[in-house]
Amino acid sequence: MPDIAIVPAPRELVIEEGRWVSSDPLAEAVRTVVENLGETEYRIDVTADGARLSAGSEDALRWAEQTYEQLLDAAEPAEDGAVAVPAVRIADAPAFGWRGVMLDVARHFMPKEFVLKILDVLALHRMNVLHLHLTDDQGWRVQIDAFPKLTELGSQRPETMVGKMSHGQTEFTYDGTPHGGFYTKDELREIVAHAAERGITVVPEIDLPGHMQAAISAYPELGNHPDQQIGVRQVWGISDDVLNVSDATVDFVRTVLREVLEIFPAPYIHLGGDECPADQWRESEAAQARQAELGLTDAGQLQGWFTEQVAAVLTEDGRRLVGWDEMVETDCPKDAVIMAWRSAGRGEVAAKAGHDVVMAPCESVYFDYYQADPATEPLAIGGFIPLEAVYDFEVIPKGLTEEEAARIVGTQCQIWTEYMEGPDQVGYMLLPRLSAFAERAWGSPKTSYDEFLTRLRPHLTRIERIGVNYRPLD
Repeated sequence: MPDIAIVPAPRELVIEEGRWVSSDPLAEAVRTVVENLGETEYRIDVTADGARLSAGSEDALRWAEQTYEQLLDAAEPAEDGAVAVPAVRIADAPAFGWRGVMLDVARHFMPKEFVLKILDVLALHRMNVLHLHLTDDQGWRVQIDAFPKLTELGSQRPETMVGKMSHGQTEFTYDGTPHGGFYTKDELREIVAHAAERGITVVPEIDLPGHMQAAISAYPELGNHPDQQIGVRQVWGISDDVLNVSDATVDFVRTVLREVLEIFPAPYIHLGGDECPADQWRESEAAQARQAELGLTDAGQLQGWFTEQVAAVLTEDGRRLVGWDEMVETDCPKDAVIMAWRSAGRGEVAAKAGHDVVMAPCESVYFDYYQADPATEPLAIGGFIPLEAVYDFEVIPKGLTEEEAARIVGTQCQIWTEYMEGPDQVGYMLLPRLSAFAERAWGSPKTSYDEFLTRLRPHLTRIERIGVNYRPLD
């Protein structure tokens, strides 16, 4: 039996008798988009007479191509320099429409060339969303023409804390090394084009109204203490410096978002919405006046109002709001897609509230967590998610009705880069956990973990060819 190693595994793969001998099986395969398959379905049929790739859409044909190229690794040498491709019948389609990776480029900037390689890795695994976390307290990474200081000042921090941050820590050691970087609009358009060629949507995130210290450092008038000059945050954790709720700041965000919409054609735009302390709004006379004017009972409710004001820009342009699961508690728009990160249970809550949900629970798919004994691993934020635990991840939480489960539109793994200084560290933390995650996101048949490892070992060579680092299998 031929040694076929396809990751993620197709839903149905039948090995037939015989083989197809070809001097160039990649070029000689017949590829067609057909009407009798669903939009996300594809088939691969290899017989002694040749190979046929059929799909219900161009995207599905790309997935067929990826699967077929992996199948060709099982081809054996034949006479006259030709190869013999095993005869197979593959019928496949993904279980979920959103199969994503979130890459945080705000905490540590990642070069454009590396982001392009990450897109190649996503394509290899038949993933279809790259969520770019472009802004945070520690750096602003997207060029905005209307507000040049966002990148002139907000993309640079003079130094960064050393070691792991602990809860309640107030004194820090710093590395004395400036860190910065941002993407020009042309670079982002190149990333978007590279992704589109691979059937991948790039979803940008402008995190607000919290996680905005870098923006406030560039334009102090956006903050609740406009007479105070703060810097780009040099430690991790959650900043108390959040956007104020003035009309001018709402207009600022709307202007930023209109420029972001010009760069990214994605139907979805992520506006964060997580970890937004309301302390400064409680202390601010202007925020308290706004709260009274709106008839709100708590300053925390200003977040929902603020998000609604700026999200109108997305609606005007036919785009859809995505936010972290805290948004459910802030009276967010009903059509907002919710990313459940704090737990799988938060996904249940969002689905029961009528939202479409992307499952991104920290206990299962946060790849900034340790993979093995912390004593032998690079510094990480904490937690423990080994490769086998990722393979065992269940996307749809228990406790949902059939109708509620249908609102789980997909899943996403996260790479937060507080403790990842560059591409090598990101690759080490992402891979091969992404390979296991891709099986669950795609809906591959659940087999034993050992069977998965037999396919994963040769698959690592494909990752090497792309040129991205990965953690060796133990």
